[in-house]
Amino acid sequence: MTATELKPVIEPVQIAGLTASELSALAAERLTHGRGIASRIYKDALRYGRFDPASHGLSERAVQDWRAHFAFTFPEVLRVVSEEAETGTTAKAVLRLADGLECECVLLPMGRERSTLCVSSQVGCKMGCRFCETARMGLLRSMTASEIVSQLLTARHVLGWEFRNVVFMGMGEALDNPQLPAALRVLTDGSGLGMSQERITVCTVGRLEGIETLQALGMKRLNLSISLNAGNDALRSELMPVNRVVPLSELSLALQRYRPRANFVLGVNYCLMPGKNDQPEHAREVAEFCRPIGRVMVNVIPYNPGSVPITRAPTDAEIDAFIGALRDHGLPVRKRITKGRSVMAACGQLGNVELRTLRKKPAPPPAP
Repeated sequence: MTATELKPVIEPVQIAGLTASELSALAAERLTHGRGIASRIYKDALRYGRFDPASHGLSERAVQDWRAHFAFTFPEVLRVVSEEAETGTTAKAVLRLADGLECECVLLPMGRERSTLCVSSQVGCKMGCRFCETARMGLLRSMTASEIVSQLLTARHVLGWEFRNVVFMGMGEALDNPQLPAALRVLTDGSGLGMSQERITVCTVGRLEGIETLQALGMKRLNLSISLNAGNDALRSELMPVNRVVPLSELSLALQRYRPRANFVLGVNYCLMPGKNDQPEHAREVAEFCRPIGRVMVNVIPYNPGSVPITRAPTDAEIDAFIGALRDHGLPVRKRITKGRSVMAACGQLGNVELRTLRKKPAPPPAP
C-alpha cells in the first residue's frame, strides 16, 4: 500500500451538530484555507439553511477544503400529513435519516397564529410505556445532535413551517440520549438559531441521571415536564415500566432538587385513560405526589389510541370530571386539546413499528 492509501479518511462533520465556537475550533484544526470565515458559514447554515462556501469569495482550494471537512445536509422528507381543525393545522413530517431510519416531528398550532414544533430525540424508545406507539418499536438508536437540530432546520427551511417554541415530546426519551445537551447548546447559540431557553421544553418519564445532567447544564430558563400518568407505584409500574426502577418516591426527591430558578414551574403531564387512571382517587394521588415538589402545572392529555390501543379515548365529560377533581385538590390544571389524532400525529401516536422489522433484516448481497 502507498502512503496515500494508508491515510485515514476523515468524515465531514455536520455543522448542524456544532455551536459556533465548536465550528471555529474545528475549522482552525482541520482547514488550511478559508478558516477565518467560520462564523459567517455558521450563521448562513443555522439561520438561513444554506452551506455555500463559494458565496463568501473564497478561493477554489478553500471551498474544496470546507466541503471536504464539513457538511450541512437535511434529512429526506418522506411524507407530510395534516389535520385541519378550528385550532389550526396540525402537520406531521416523517423524515428519513442518513442510515435509512425514520423520525417524526409535528407542527402544533397553539392559537394567536403561533405554533410549537414537537421534535424527536430517538428512533424508537426503550421505556416501554403501554399507551405509547413509539414504545412498540423498542429503541433502534439515539439521534445525533445534528439530527435533532436538523428537524428544526427542515421544518423551517424545507417545509416552510413557522414556530416559536420547541418541545422534546416526540419519539424517544430525551434524557436517555447523551447527545441532548449538545443539541440544546446548538439550539440556544446566539450566533445561529438563537432560541430562548424559555421557549424549549424537555419532557421525560423520569430518568434521574438525565434530570441531574440537565440541571448541571446551568440553563436556568429551560422548561422541564414529567410524564406522570399515575400517582401510585402499582398503577404507574403497569403503565410505565420505568417506575419499577425509579419509583415515585425517588422521582419526587429528584424533582424537588431540580430548581434551576426561583420561579420554576414543573410541567406534570397526565395522559387520561378511561378505565385506567381516571377515577377521583387517582386525582387525589396526583395531588399527593405534586404537593412536596413545589410549583407545578398539570397538563391533562386525552389518551390517543394507537395501532394497538389499551383503551378508548376519553369523552369530554370524563376529561372535565377529572380536571374538576384535580382542581378540588388545589392543583392548577390545563386541558390539552387533542390535535392530529386522525393522522397519527397526536401525543403518543408517533412511530413506525415496521422499522424494527426492517432493521433486523440482513443486508442484501452486493451487486455483481
